Amino acid sequence: MAAANLSPPHLPVPLSFPPNKNPNLSPLFNSQIRNRKPQSQRFTSISYFRSSIPNPKFAIPKSSSLSSSTIAEAANAEFPTVATLRELCQGHVPDHMLRRMEEMGFVTPTEVQQQGLPVLFAGNDCVLHAQTGSGKTLTYLLLVYSVINSQRSAVQALVVVPTRELGMQVTKVARMLAANPTGLGPESHKACTVMALLDGGMLKRHKTWLKADPPTVVVATMASLCQMLEKHILDLGAMRVLVIDESNVVHVYVNPVAPMPSCLHHRYLICHRNQKYEALTSLLQLDLPYSAILFVNEQGFIKLTKSVFYFLKSEKSKKTGDVSTTTQLIDFLKSSSGEFSNIALLEDDMNFNARAASLLEVRERSSYLLVATDIAARGVDLPETTHIYNFDLPKSAVHYLHRAGRTGRKPFSDDKCVVTSIIAPEEHFVLRRFQNELKFCCEEIVL
Repeated sequence: MAAANLSPPHLPVPLSFPPNKNPNLSPLFNSQIRNRKPQSQRFTSISYFRSSIPNPKFAIPKSSSLSSSTIAEAANAEFPTVATLRELCQGHVPDHMLRRMEEMGFVTPTEVQQQGLPVLFAGNDCVLHAQTGSGKTLTYLLLVYSVINSQRSAVQALVVVPTRELGMQVTKVARMLAANPTGLGPESHKACTVMALLDGGMLKRHKTWLKADPPTVVVATMASLCQMLEKHILDLGAMRVLVIDESNVVHVYVNPVAPMPSCLHHRYLICHRNQKYEALTSLLQLDLPYSAILFVNEQGFIKLTKSVFYFLKSEKSKKTGDVSTTTQLIDFLKSSSGEFSNIALLEDDMNFNARAASLLEVRERSSYLLVATDIAARGVDLPETTHIYNFDLPKSAVHYLHRAGRTGRKPFSDDKCVVTSIIAPEEHFVLRRFQNELKFCCEEIVL
């Protein structure tokens, strides 16, 4: 007879009772699709409770035909039994960390680790709901150390905690796990650095640390985290994992790197800074883009060369020689060629009405050239855009990804879309870093 589901509608269905243990020890499993993730990824909630007094909320109703053996079989099909933590983590966590984990006494996985680690290693977001001492901290730390790159000097994982005391505990375990195991010299592996940004700490010392050599993992209370973010001291552009530890409930968010769309062709042109304007003009005349967006960094100021300054008609430019990058660019393009007379502008300093009017003007044209700051890199949908030009290199790989994402958006189109970056020789290594992080190839062009 088919098993009847008599659990309350707001509760997940209990999947199994661990064998040979207290029947009040019942793991619960519930999954649902998250719209913001690719279809292959799931947002999973894993709950695990243990109590000395039976809890009727989480018990199977007597009238239900679900037997403990049937439930255990269903759970084992979803989560096959693994004897050791090493078996669970093999192929995901570096071997020297597995050795260190075993030295610390972590050998047999708890129920939370048994069920949570396969979900996390598959690249899914996850909610772990269990009592204190069930192994949640080690679960998410193993996930953190499986995705971060210790050779890279950037904050790649953030753990947010509610109290200073919990933060100190998490930091201690994270540092112990990151240390080299016995018999392994410090030169064999670069240890991951862990910073504790906790209430009452010496934040001045942390500011120096963050600027000089950013840690790999940051454990922070909310107040200290907000303080660092408001002062633009903490850069989270390279973050791969976000953990929100609420003591009994832990939220883990994984940020896998998705490949760039295949319809995008990436190029770069190397030139000296004072030749960028002429290089841009040559590129536009070569490509003759139907619709393009020209990205510049916010509030930029460039000292003009005499040849470029000659083209600028603004009286303000003639007097000072220093104007915002967007104004310089538009004035130069309008003055150097009649082909670029109709140019739209979208930047942070514009008020809401001006931005709306600028976007409306662009959408009504059959073709357009839009000069914009990164405000246009998120949420602006212009499907006709075929070319992206980075007049200024983006601040991070994430900014590059969002700028590139403004093209190739036309449904059912086979149009070739191009992303071109104009860089100075000393910026070449930054672009290579973006390539490695976002996994795309970039072709050099010579004019």
